Amino acid sequence: MKPNRLTLMTEIDPLLEGLNPQQSEAVTHSGGPLLVVAGAGSGKTRVLTRRIAYLMSRRNVAPYQILAITFTNKAAGEMKERVADLVGPIAKSMWVSTFHSACVRILRQEATRLGYSNSFSIYDSADSQRLITIVAKELNLDAKRYPARQFQSMISNAKNELLGPQDYLNAASNPFEQIVADVYAVYQQRLIRANAMDFDDLILKTVEVLQRYPEAKARFRSRFRHVLVDEYQDTNHAQYILVKELVGTELEGQAPAELCVVGDADQSIYGFRGATIRNILQFELDYPNARTVLLEQNYRSTQNILNAANAVITKNESRKEKNLWSDAGAGSPLTGYVAESEHDEANFIADEIRSLQREGVSTPGDTAIFYRTNAQSRVFEEVFMRNALPYKVVGGLRFYERREVKDLLAYLRVLANLEDEISLRRIINVPKRGIGDTSLDYVDEFARNNDISFWQGLLRVSENGAVPSRAAQAINEFTSMVSALAVLVEAKTKPSVIVEAALEQSGLLKELVDSTDPQDEVRVENLKELVAVSMEYEERPFEELGEDEEISLAGFLEKVSLVTDADEIPEGEDHGGVVTMMTLHTAKGLEFPTVFLTGMEDGIFPHSRTLGEKDEIEEERRLAYVGLTRARQRLYISRAEYRSTWGAPNYNPPSRFLDEIPEDVIEWRNQGRSSSPSLVTRTRTATTPPPRATGKKSVAMELAVGERVSHDTFGLGTVVAVAGAGDKAEATINFGQYGEKRLLLRYAPVEKL
Repeated sequence: MKPNRLTLMTEIDPLLEGLNPQQSEAVTHSGGPLLVVAGAGSGKTRVLTRRIAYLMSRRNVAPYQILAITFTNKAAGEMKERVADLVGPIAKSMWVSTFHSACVRILRQEATRLGYSNSFSIYDSADSQRLITIVAKELNLDAKRYPARQFQSMISNAKNELLGPQDYLNAASNPFEQIVADVYAVYQQRLIRANAMDFDDLILKTVEVLQRYPEAKARFRSRFRHVLVDEYQDTNHAQYILVKELVGTELEGQAPAELCVVGDADQSIYGFRGATIRNILQFELDYPNARTVLLEQNYRSTQNILNAANAVITKNESRKEKNLWSDAGAGSPLTGYVAESEHDEANFIADEIRSLQREGVSTPGDTAIFYRTNAQSRVFEEVFMRNALPYKVVGGLRFYERREVKDLLAYLRVLANLEDEISLRRIINVPKRGIGDTSLDYVDEFARNNDISFWQGLLRVSENGAVPSRAAQAINEFTSMVSALAVLVEAKTKPSVIVEAALEQSGLLKELVDSTDPQDEVRVENLKELVAVSMEYEERPFEELGEDEEISLAGFLEKVSLVTDADEIPEGEDHGGVVTMMTLHTAKGLEFPTVFLTGMEDGIFPHSRTLGEKDEIEEERRLAYVGLTRARQRLYISRAEYRSTWGAPNYNPPSRFLDEIPEDVIEWRNQGRSSSPSLVTRTRTATTPPPRATGKKSVAMELAVGERVSHDTFGLGTVVAVAGAGDKAEATINFGQYGEKRLLLRYAPVEKL
């Protein structure tokens, strides 16, 4: 029998080695658009990297002609490394980045067309909310009736739909939306005046450049001949249009770029961020000549785990049919556990992790605990601390969100862009200089009346009769200090030198060094770490720099601005040797030998706000599918018969997703008081107190706000809030580098100092 062409290629071509036929087809496809429907654990990253390597080494595509888009910086870095391993250092000149990073690179070249300078600031969510608060105040809107967070969410949604302020006003259907339109218009004006863009602007403004300026579009179209998009199911409308503009059509006088998108409709779980599942479900309608390749072979999980996941997800109507399979064998059945309470659930999991460790089957570093909402981590943290089990909660206070780090970054952002109003307002009285909010409001009013920026208003404070003389003098000293530091930026001084100079000159470092608060020692360490980060940034080898990238303060700030949550996840095979705890949304893209999927109750998971909404229940089911398919060998599923809510037991029925798991793939260790896991027991009355997790009585200590305490794991802390009494007494304690922790005092190993 004559071998087919694909067999011969596989024998000959090392780039296709180890790929199954479907993966090979996805790697070698050429011509029209390609949709790779990649099920969980089906090797999509391998396919993407091999395809990019194949383009360069077999189809002679130049690296600068390739644009690959991922959803995290971490994934982008890994992809670049993998391609470089296959084709050599030439791969370093490709554009492999997140949507936001790619857009920043385009806008650094094109922003002047839109009235920005190339040194524009990037506002994160907190900066954006702060500016909206100022705008709402300017428009005399009651902050309690009209919270800034609500405005921010609605403006973000509008930008994700590519609606500018006027478009939004035209579409407004009620008085509230008209108010939002007013806030949006002023907010956008103030962003432009501050030479700043928020995260949503990065994509919106890039699309605007491509749609309004044909010569700019032609330049990027002729450059990027191959566009690859990972996690396509997570794209929103703005990202979808951006891809369409970059790819182009035949009608525009230039052959469209070759498009390859990879994704899985079954893992579309970011609807709350504006992601729309239609982008992947209707890909073939958008691109009629598209080829679709299904990757159904799973290389991660055992067949029992996949059978459970397949059975759950098939209940969704909005999906492309596929069925994951593995040749790794059936593996162990899933383990189900019905706990009496959330404490019993956490204790069972802690005992099981210990037991697996004793047996040499699985270590804490092999293990992940998933839950639907962040609040569920509290009980696990308390139980794990009591059991001396090492753990890490992913999604807590990140390094770049710590107060002292944000303060120093705000100084640097002002030096890079003197018009950055939000950063100016943050630092002008840090350390304290006697410049109050009232004085700043007078400066703001003066600036608006004279149609100048906030910075210009500060420089002309002597003309502003409303500002008290002491505050005016302090403002003059501040602007003088900032202006002197800004000279370093003009002189293209190394970022690390500017960081150190800002630390010294601002008084930030002195204030913390002189402090008697032990926590401030940690803050000094964090600031030193930022200096180290700036040194790492400027010491990168030449080949790691983009072709248009130069070492600068603006470049450093850009890198920092675009850091994502994924950087918080422990690295390595054993994930740092600790149990990893995270929400299901954070878990996407990860895998662990042992997984505990917890809180499987209607009202917890699926979440109470989704009940009764078909589309939302389908997204919750996709979230369950993501959770199930993170496990490689061992999967535990647990629920509690009741949970404490506001201090009283609350009974939730079992999650509807449990009924969808075939009985032959799961073994129930404990089915609670009901004979079947699918029947909820009501034998307890609401007056019955939950059993004590430890079985012994203990007395909670009494703490007051401001008191200093010591904790066995977290070290020194300051009490910032207290709630409850007796057995229910809780305290929120700030532990510096560990952030704020909410502790149940009855169990917490805390001592007063």
